Amino acid sequence: MSNARATHLSRRGILAAGGALGLGAVLAACGDDDAKSGGSDKGTTAAKSGPWSFKDDRGQTAKTDRTPANIVSFIGVAAALHDYGIESKGVFGPTELKDGKADVQAGDLDISKVTIIGNEWGQFNIEKYAALSPDVLLTTMFDSSGTLWYVPEESKKKILAVGAPTVGISVYDVQLPTPLARMLELAKSLGADTTSSTITAAKKRFEDAAARLRAAAKAKPDIKVLAGSASQDIFYVSGSNLSVDLEYYKALGVNFVEPSAAALKASGGWYENLSWENVDKYGADIIMMDNRTSAIQPADITEGTWKKLPAVKANQVIARNPEPILSYAKCAPLLEDLAKAIENAKKVG
Repeated sequence: MSNARATHLSRRGILAAGGALGLGAVLAACGDDDAKSGGSDKGTTAAKSGPWSFKDDRGQTAKTDRTPANIVSFIGVAAALHDYGIESKGVFGPTELKDGKADVQAGDLDISKVTIIGNEWGQFNIEKYAALSPDVLLTTMFDSSGTLWYVPEESKKKILAVGAPTVGISVYDVQLPTPLARMLELAKSLGADTTSSTITAAKKRFEDAAARLRAAAKAKPDIKVLAGSASQDIFYVSGSNLSVDLEYYKALGVNFVEPSAAALKASGGWYENLSWENVDKYGADIIMMDNRTSAIQPADITEGTWKKLPAVKANQVIARNPEPILSYAKCAPLLEDLAKAIENAKKVG
């Protein structure tokens, strides 16, 4: 969550959640305003009979009378479950770009086949949500207090009043393998065949990629990596703590640029804010740049100070998604790309 998206946590109080409809009005409107939906029959694969339960990372157990078929998920969770053969009927979070194409966080999900309940921070259409007759709501958590990611605090009570239990998978101050395993457990509980050759191969690829990254970092311990994110006025430099991916890469031996504790304090420990004039504060051989749509992409950065950075001039800039899609198939390439960058990197910073 680090970098640009993290700033939203302090803005919950001023982001509206799509109107002030009472629950009665919401329920009365069920079935309306479903134009962005692929239809109400776009659920998961056939659900197993019998009761279902899953203990999430808040220590709370979600329970339903049958395995959920009407699943509503944060887009990244929906993308991960899709890789395991479990489909969500509704999604919220960055899903569709202005040109109609899928956001990077949608992974391989066909967004024309899901109901988009909200596409931006603070958006969550309770009418659409209730119309899906949701069995469960699934998302991630980026803090220690169990805040459900992209579920607006302002309308949380109304969302919960629809009646579906919620599940939160923590991606806060843990290393990548932990939420990957938890997402696989969740998929299994929802009916995924986690022993399939596809999933087994994806997990093996991830393990091999981790070994490759460890070897690359060991072979080139002096290569410094900076994790950054660009906005119009600020360049964010992430610390390796708290972030699910960076903590893991560091454990594998990657040598990260680390802002001081004092510099990180203002963001709750996630990142340091730099003006573009000071973007050269840290020497780096490789720069990993936030590839989410909330961030300015490297090709679109016009600041002269950026273009003068040694890593930029050496074309040693790679993409990073601070909200990785938590399937082995999606995370393996992240490790492979970083390993390749370190293997090929020249010492320039």
